Amino acid sequence: MSWLQKRPDVSDPTMFYSVGLNKTILLVGLGNPGKDYDLTRHNAGWLAIDNFVSKTDGMEEWIQKKDFKCLLSSGRAGDARVIAIKPTTFMNLSGEAVQAVMAFYKIPLDKVVVIHDELDIDFGQIRMRMGGSSAGHNGIKSVTQHLGEDYGRIRIGVGPKPEKIDSEAFVLQKFSAEEQAQLSNLTQEVNSILSEYIYGTELPHETRSFLV
Repeated sequence: MSWLQKRPDVSDPTMFYSVGLNKTILLVGLGNPGKDYDLTRHNAGWLAIDNFVSKTDGMEEWIQKKDFKCLLSSGRAGDARVIAIKPTTFMNLSGEAVQAVMAFYKIPLDKVVVIHDELDIDFGQIRMRMGGSSAGHNGIKSVTQHLGEDYGRIRIGVGPKPEKIDSEAFVLQKFSAEEQAQLSNLTQEVNSILSEYIYGTELPHETRSFLV
């Protein structure tokens, strides 16, 4: 029997029997909707999750889920069902989508990983951890407000910020040409981290570099 058995006459193509699957994981890429935000530092989470979905065998195409306020992709990796989302609210309301998807698919908080930009970490570094404060990130503030703190974070460094520009303006700028040349390495490293997490047991507390 195939692992993926569609239910007849259902309107939600992401609903399927999870025969043989031991866990469901929710991966969240934070960002702002709209082409104006493409390649901006604040959309590093969207960039990373887009690449994960496009490069991972078995992940479905993004579909608009208006009830959940997000774009959603689903698939299987090993013994896990993987749900990936990009909230389509603006950043400071991201928690609404995460909470809605968690409730619908009955995903425990310790199986949620949020991928986001981090101004306090230099570009070229990615840090992982479970829990922690928002460090002023509006998307993380929203997710924590709706869920609590005990979820996984993959924090993509976008700093340091020049002194003469405020934080909001800086993260809404596009990556520099030099940074854009490294984005394929960034997304490849995030894919490796996610693969290790999906096939393993927990998110490690460590820092990795992707610059070459």
